[in-house]
Amino acid sequence: MLDYDVAIIGGGPGGIAAAIRLAEMGLKKIVLIERDNFLGGILPQCIHCGFGIKELGEQLTGPEYAQIFIDKLFNLDVELMLNTMALAIDKNKSINVIGKNNGIKEIKSKSIILALGCRERTRGAINIPGSRPSGIFTAGLAQRLVNIEGYLPGENIIILGSGDIGLIMARRLRLEGCNVKGVFEIMPFSSGLKRNIIQCLFDYDIPLYLNHTVTDIYGNERIEAVDISEVDEDFNIIKKSRKRIPCDSLILSVGLIPENELAKSAGIRLDENSGGPYVNEFFETSVSGIFSCGNSLYVNDLVDNVTQDGYLAAENAFKYLKDRYKIKTEININTNENINYVIPQKVSGKFDVGFRVRVKRPIKDAVVEMPEIKFERKLKFITPGEMVFLNVASKYFSNFDKTKNIINLNIKGTYYKENQIE
Repeated sequence: MLDYDVAIIGGGPGGIAAAIRLAEMGLKKIVLIERDNFLGGILPQCIHCGFGIKELGEQLTGPEYAQIFIDKLFNLDVELMLNTMALAIDKNKSINVIGKNNGIKEIKSKSIILALGCRERTRGAINIPGSRPSGIFTAGLAQRLVNIEGYLPGENIIILGSGDIGLIMARRLRLEGCNVKGVFEIMPFSSGLKRNIIQCLFDYDIPLYLNHTVTDIYGNERIEAVDISEVDEDFNIIKKSRKRIPCDSLILSVGLIPENELAKSAGIRLDENSGGPYVNEFFETSVSGIFSCGNSLYVNDLVDNVTQDGYLAAENAFKYLKDRYKIKTEININTNENINYVIPQKVSGKFDVGFRVRVKRPIKDAVVEMPEIKFERKLKFITPGEMVFLNVASKYFSNFDKTKNIINLNIKGTYYKENQIE
């Protein structure tokens, strides 16, 4: 059995950041487990600019951003296990792994950091009816085909869903000479960052149709056309709106899901809204000594935030090993109907807390409040595509009656509809 102080599972930006910070703090027995044969996660295929603005103060491509941290990691005392997949974690924090070079191994670790990233929703996850031809891709797969493998998915493209990867691929494919016929979004608002809507759609005259979805797929061996229909405010199909559009490729950008099969094997409690684990303000899960960060905790908008969360998870894992904190009181954070999820879901009330909040719909003139601790913040606009960060100082918790065990986090304001672009 191999024995470590901290095992980090996942070699993307969150896992790399965690490994760097632990090594910089002087920890010696660190292992980073990555199932691929390279580090960086999704970043090597993200050749567009926009990475590093917050963390490094400059705009970089994904490969450039990743390489800066990979180079730093290679100069530190961290053991790497590439081509190695973690299969399961037991209650004693033992990890079963299988690798191309080392076969099946058991790793014992005093602490574990989960940095496994996320996966894409597929056609099966959203139940699009119709035939099953080739030519249907997730946005991430299309990105890999174009940017890494050098293949175009097709020439006449329909994109379903307005997630950031879909928006970026709309621009990428237009630049490669493809006819991107439109981005269709079932919601009355885009789920992507505003800057991507402007830079990837507006600037290239690619239409965005809100309240629209694919209702049928046609084709035998290769996709030949799709039916697009408008939906009402209850997401019912408006039958008279159905329109058939010829295409040879359908790209799906319909959401990301935190990768947490390993968390389930360890008996970690998951949040059905975020898809990631329930955590306290230290990013510690319901299993003592196991931490989560990055897109396996919640789907992030920016890689800079993933890096920062990797640092925080590492610092807290280090404190755990040194027995620096012991939490006895846990206060649950409840949310109102405008909020999709909040991270962390529980706090001790003893420390400053950085909350991450994802709303369900665009809200203007928003008021964020936690009435039990008299915290309030006003924001002009909030959208589902951009995470809200709330820094709440420990002083706000000082007068809270901790026997009540619940703090309500509410967001109030006016729901507004984004303009449709055609």
